[in-house]
Amino acid sequence: MMTMNAAATEPLRTLDDADVRVLLLENIHADGADFLRGKGYQVETLDRALGEDELIEAVQGVHLLGIRSTTYITDRVLQNAPELMAIGAFCIGTNQIDLASASRHGVAVFNAPYSNTRSVVELAIAEIISLARRLHEKSTAMHAGVWNKSAAGSHEIRGRTLGIVGYGNIGSQLSVIAEALGLSVIFYDIDDKLALGNAKRCSTLEELLETADVVTLHVDGRPGNAGLFGDAEMRRMKPRSLFLNLSRGIAVDTAALRQHIESGHIAGAAIDVFPVEPKRQGDPFESDLRGLPNVILTPHVGGSTEEAQQDIGRFVASKLRSYAAFGSTSLSVTFPELNPPTDPDKHRLAHVHSNAPGVLASINAILGDHGVNIEGQQLATRGELGYVVTDVSSEVKPDVLTALAELPETIRLRQLS
Repeated sequence: MMTMNAAATEPLRTLDDADVRVLLLENIHADGADFLRGKGYQVETLDRALGEDELIEAVQGVHLLGIRSTTYITDRVLQNAPELMAIGAFCIGTNQIDLASASRHGVAVFNAPYSNTRSVVELAIAEIISLARRLHEKSTAMHAGVWNKSAAGSHEIRGRTLGIVGYGNIGSQLSVIAEALGLSVIFYDIDDKLALGNAKRCSTLEELLETADVVTLHVDGRPGNAGLFGDAEMRRMKPRSLFLNLSRGIAVDTAALRQHIESGHIAGAAIDVFPVEPKRQGDPFESDLRGLPNVILTPHVGGSTEEAQQDIGRFVASKLRSYAAFGSTSLSVTFPELNPPTDPDKHRLAHVHSNAPGVLASINAILGDHGVNIEGQQLATRGELGYVVTDVSSEVKPDVLTALAELPETIRLRQLS
């Protein structure tokens, strides 16, 4: 494997599998590390997130980086990581990564959009039942030595209406399971989503809020969702309704939520994500929502089951390996998608470039001028980025690679085999 970032000044150098360095942060499941070590890569693991300065120091010489939700990949980090080829977000969200900067630096980003869906859904169901039955309050009272065998305020969820805000992978699966438990389901999404089962789409968020007995958020981390749910939305909710947020901490005004719980307008809430979260295990946790009755607070564990983390570890690690070894960008969140077939008898070039007219012609002209025969080629573009994988019949000489790297549109060039 040979790689060159167009912004780097050092010459092209060949990377064998044993030269590839991997850094995995935030206690990523051991299966991910074991998979990459099994491919011959050098793998270092840490059980915590790193701040910006620590991360810049740690990624020097690192080719593949794995994170979860608490490590932030900023433009400054990417500017100071010339050898970094790919980032794996071992979670669903990628809002902790500056994706635009990653594209500019030719760094592919992968995540796990499906692996922990079931875990989040099961937690949501468990919390809906717990809030409706006020189990958290009763358990706390029992631990304090208080026996309160009363049905007051406890309800079945059967026949209630669940309002799902965000009908993606998690929201739609929650819809199906909730119906099986006897809930009526309504949903709102800014995109046109197909309703599953008997779920009904609401034309506005206000319609959902005024109808639902339970409101649960399952939105992504796009900037437009910051402050999505505040005082005005909570006022629209039915009196004594329940509220859940297992999606993004930035989406909810927690101070407003506290006021509506204290007033009794909202009967209970379950919150798994927060605007500011501790970076390390054991760090102090502060929130407006601490100490409130019938409020379940969990430390961002929606997808944190052993099954989900194992699946995520294997899935994202395999994506990093496929990109590093074969140039595959299947399910990348930054790169155009290519999934070229593997052929051990061919030599492969992977060229990341600015999406401009004539780049492919320039690449092929350089190869033709140097007598390099093209056996197969795939090109895809995505926004301002282009990506072409070219298979040739013979090893490409250094002068050809240098000519390709010096094209004005080149962002990153790699010879994979």
